[in-house]
Amino acid sequence: LPPLRYPAICTLKGGSESEKQQYFIHGGKTPNNELSDKMYVMSVVSKNNKKVTFRCTEKDLVGDVPEARYGHSINVVYSRGKSMGVVFGGRSYISSAHRTTEKWNTVADCLPHVFLVDFEFGCSTAYVLPELQDGLAFHVSIARNDTVYILGGHSLATNIRSANLYSIRVDLPLGSPAVNCTVLQGGIAFSSAIVTQTNNDEFVIVGGYQIDNQKRMVCNVVSFEDNKIKIREMESPDWTPDIKHSKIWFGS
Repeated sequence: LPPLRYPAICTLKGGSESEKQQYFIHGGKTPNNELSDKMYVMSVVSKNNKKVTFRCTEKDLVGDVPEARYGHSINVVYSRGKSMGVVFGGRSYISSAHRTTEKWNTVADCLPHVFLVDFEFGCSTAYVLPELQDGLAFHVSIARNDTVYILGGHSLATNIRSANLYSIRVDLPLGSPAVNCTVLQGGIAFSSAIVTQTNNDEFVIVGGYQIDNQKRMVCNVVSFEDNKIKIREMESPDWTPDIKHSKIWFGS
């Protein structure tokens, strides 16, 4: 199994049966504050008497391998009968050339590159898109068909939580993939929130931070109608006093 860490995880659905699903675990920070660029593949081997057996293997990547990072995202897109992993954002330690005793654990935003990862062959390719100017960390990502939507996130360079909404579309023809980014209207500014899917066309965003010391107590519904994305506020739960007054708020 991979060492303890808080990583980015995605699911590759190979069919309706759970045995055909694979879970990809990438990057993350360990309890020793070490960062990893490793990728692991976890899959179900068998189910017997309610006992599930998993297999976890390390996946070697070649090409433009994403540097070790945390606070990033990894998703799966589907196009023309093929699938591809999409890695974006996050933070990493400053380069070894700039690391001193005082700055050894200093982190910086990763470059705003989009990495396409072929899970079958382990090939990774980096794309530079002019619309993406910051390697946003602790953003929320939603994958739908051939598109990944990036919401929120925090930039260390500007200390700003982005209100932009980015649509990254991946086309997988027989030749080289095509990656395009569009900046959409209607985004919201936050970081470190949790997103969960409630049905085929709806996701819910909970928690996170509005500013460094202000927790985000509202919830949002992200819905898709006719391939258009809509974000609206929803009624928040009756938060318990522990949540309202604690200094720590959950996040991804």
